Amino acid sequence: MISHRARSGVIATGLALLLSGTAQAQVSDPHLSIEPRTRAEAARIATVTEPATDFTAPAPFEANQGGAGTVRRRADPQAFSMPQKNLTFQQDARFNIGNGLFERIWVTPPASTIASDGLGPLFNTRACQNCHVKDGRGHPPAGPDDDAGSLVVRLGIPTDAGPADIKAMRDYLSTRGDPVYGHQFSDLSVPGIPSEGRVRVRWRDADSFDLPGGERVTLRRPVWSLQDLGYGPMDPAARISPRVAPQMIGLGLVEAIPASDIIALSDPRDADGDGISGRANIVWSPEYDQPMLGRFGVRASTPTLRQQAADAFHSDIGIASPLHPQPWGDCTPGQTACRAAPDGLSAEQDGLELAGDSLDLVTFYSRNLAVPARADVGDARVLRGKQAFHQTGCISCHRPSFVTHRLTDRPEQSFQLIWPYSDFLVHDMGPGLANQLPAGQASGAEWRTAPLWGIGMTAQVSGHDTYLHDGRARSLTEAILWHDGEARAARDGFVDLSADDRAALIAFLESL
Repeated sequence: MISHRARSGVIATGLALLLSGTAQAQVSDPHLSIEPRTRAEAARIATVTEPATDFTAPAPFEANQGGAGTVRRRADPQAFSMPQKNLTFQQDARFNIGNGLFERIWVTPPASTIASDGLGPLFNTRACQNCHVKDGRGHPPAGPDDDAGSLVVRLGIPTDAGPADIKAMRDYLSTRGDPVYGHQFSDLSVPGIPSEGRVRVRWRDADSFDLPGGERVTLRRPVWSLQDLGYGPMDPAARISPRVAPQMIGLGLVEAIPASDIIALSDPRDADGDGISGRANIVWSPEYDQPMLGRFGVRASTPTLRQQAADAFHSDIGIASPLHPQPWGDCTPGQTACRAAPDGLSAEQDGLELAGDSLDLVTFYSRNLAVPARADVGDARVLRGKQAFHQTGCISCHRPSFVTHRLTDRPEQSFQLIWPYSDFLVHDMGPGLANQLPAGQASGAEWRTAPLWGIGMTAQVSGHDTYLHDGRARSLTEAILWHDGEARAARDGFVDLSADDRAALIAFLESL
C-alpha cells in the first residue's frame, strides 16, 4: 500500500501537472505492482522504441504487435475475441468466466435469476457484448429502423470553474449533467418506466477533397438529434457527444504502459514548434483517491479498466457495482419513478447487483483480449506505406511502439514490446470534430489518439467500415481527411501523396 507521505507527493505532483501543463511531471500507476526499470533497461527501451528510419524491411518483432500475447491473425469475425496467447491454463479459465459475464443478458428486477437481476431502470443495452459486438467497433444508426445499440450519447452542461487546489480537484467536473436527463441519454427502459427518447442522425455533405490520381472524396457530417423526449425538454445549455463502442483488443497492454512514458510525450505549449501540442488528461480517480493519467475512452478520461467496466455497467446497463453502488444507474432525482423502481440488490451479490469479484472477472476478460498479428509486414507495398505514414508526420500522434512496465503480478502484460500506434494523449483535432462537451481537462475539440492496431480488420469483425469516434468516416481515407487542428499538416501530407503512395499508406493501415 502506498504510504501517506508518498501519496501526498503523488497528489501534489499530479495537481501540478494538471494546473501547469508541465509535460515531464510524473503521475504514479497505483493500480500496478511494478518492478522499477534499471538505467540499462531504460536505455535499451529508448533505442527499441525509436521510430523507424529504415523502410526496406520490417523492424524486429513488429509482426507481434501485442507482444508475447499476440495471437495468429484469423479470417473470421472472432479475430478480436481471443485470449492472449501467453495466459496460463488457470487464466484461460478465468478469461472464459469473464467472457460469460461480458455476454450476460441482464433482466428486469425483481427476478428469480439473482445473477442477472438489476437491469435499468434506464439503459442503452442489456449486455456488454451487445454494444461491443464480437469485441469490435460499434456503428452509428444506419437508418430509421436501426437502433443506437452500439452507440451512446453523453450529455452535459460545460462548467467554467477549474481546480485550484487538491480539494477542488477531487470535486472537479468539467460538465454537470442535464438536470433531468443526467450524464447519458438512455433510449431503452424497463416496463413501466418511460425511456428518455430516441437517438437519430441525419447526414449532410461536408468538405470535398480532390486527390492526385483523379479521386474525389466528399466527407459526410452527422446531424444528431434526440427525439420523443420522455421527460420534457433538456436544459438549453446541455451539449451532446455521441460515440460508438470502441474495439476491445490490447486494453491490458495499454494499462501497463508507464504513465511517465506517455506524459513525457506531451508538449502542451508546443515547445518544439512542430505544431503538435498533445496533452495528458490527468483525472481524479475515485477508485484510488488520487490524480491519475487518463488512458481510456475517446477523451482519455478514465484511468483504469476496472473503472471503465464499472462506469459502463452503471451508465449503459444500469447495474450497481462497488464503484457505483446506486441501483438506479443514471436516473436523476427528477426521474422519481425511475429512482423508486425495483432493483436487483441482493445479499448474494454483496448488497449490489454486480459483486466485486464479478466486476474483477469482467475486467480480467477486458484486460486480456489479444491483439492479432500484423499482416504482410515484409510486403513491399506495405513497407512503402509505412514510410509514407512516417514521413507525412502521422507518427507525431500515432506513436508506433512502447515497452510496458515490469509487473510482478501480471506476467502476461509484463515488459512487452507493443505496437499500438498511439501516444494516448489528447489533441485538438479542429472545429470539424469538436462537439463542445469537454471531459476532464480535455476540451470539446480534443480527442485521444486512437490506437490503430487491428484497424484493418474492422469490416471483418464488425461488419462495417466506419471510423472515428462517432462513425462518420466510411473509409480509412475519410478518417484521415477529417483530421484537422494539430493533425492538419499530416492530413495535408496525405492529400499531397501520389495515388500509388496513398494506396500504399492505406495498405499499411490495413496490415495493422
